[in-house]
Amino acid sequence: MSRTSDLSRRLGCLLTRHQALHDPSREPRNGLRWLPEVRRWQAERLEASFDRFLRDPRRRPAAQFFLSDVYNDRDFSRRDADIARVLPMMQRLLPGALLGTLSHAIELGLLTHAFDLRLAHVLETRALRRSKLDAVLYARTYREAGLPRLRRHQIDLIASVGVGLAGALRMPGVAMLLKLSRSPARAAGVAELQGFLERGFAAFAGLGDARSFIGEIEADERDVYRRLFEGDPDPFRGSMV
Repeated sequence: MSRTSDLSRRLGCLLTRHQALHDPSREPRNGLRWLPEVRRWQAERLEASFDRFLRDPRRRPAAQFFLSDVYNDRDFSRRDADIARVLPMMQRLLPGALLGTLSHAIELGLLTHAFDLRLAHVLETRALRRSKLDAVLYARTYREAGLPRLRRHQIDLIASVGVGLAGALRMPGVAMLLKLSRSPARAAGVAELQGFLERGFAAFAGLGDARSFIGEIEADERDVYRRLFEGDPDPFRGSMV
C-alpha cells in the first residue's frame, strides 16, 4: 500500500472519530455547561501567551492563523467535513506532505476537544456554584484530568502542524493550485477547507524562519505543561495578562 493511500485511510479514520466525538447524541459531554467556559479560558490564555508574536508585524499573521485555525476554541467541524467530502480528489491533487499535515491538524483538533471534554467533566463533578475559571482552578482541574503522555503528544502535534503547513504551502505549484481551486472549491461546497489553506499560505508567506517561530510556541507550551504537572503555584507566568 502506498504512503498516499495510508494517509488517505488515516484521514478517513480521524474524520470518523472527529464526527463521533463532536456528536452530542453520541458524546453527551458536549452539553456540559462548563465546556464553553473551558474553551473560552484556554483561548484567552493562549492569546495572552502569543502577545509578543501579535506585536511583531512580521510574525503577527502566522500568530493570528495559529489562534484562529490551528490551536484554539474554533469549531473545525465544517473544515473537516469538507475534507471528508473531497478526500478522493485531495488524494490525487495534493502533495503527500500537505495531506500528512492535514491529518495532524485533524488529530490535534480531535485531541484538544477530547481534553476539553475531560476538563469540563471534572469541573461538572465538583458541583461548583461558580461559573468562571481562574488560573488556580484551571491548574487544579488540569492536573486532575491528567494524561501527561497525551498532553506531550498534543504539543508534538502543534509543532508538526505548524512546520508541516509552512513547508507544504511553500512547495512549488501549491500557490497556483490554491488559486485555481478557489472557484471549484466554492462550487463544491468546500470553501471552509479552501479558506483554511489560503489563510495558512498567506500567514506563512512573509514569516521567514517558520521553524524558529514554531519552536518558540512549542517551548512555551512545554514550559506551561511542565509547570502545571509539577504543581507550580504560578504555572502561567509570562503567558497571562
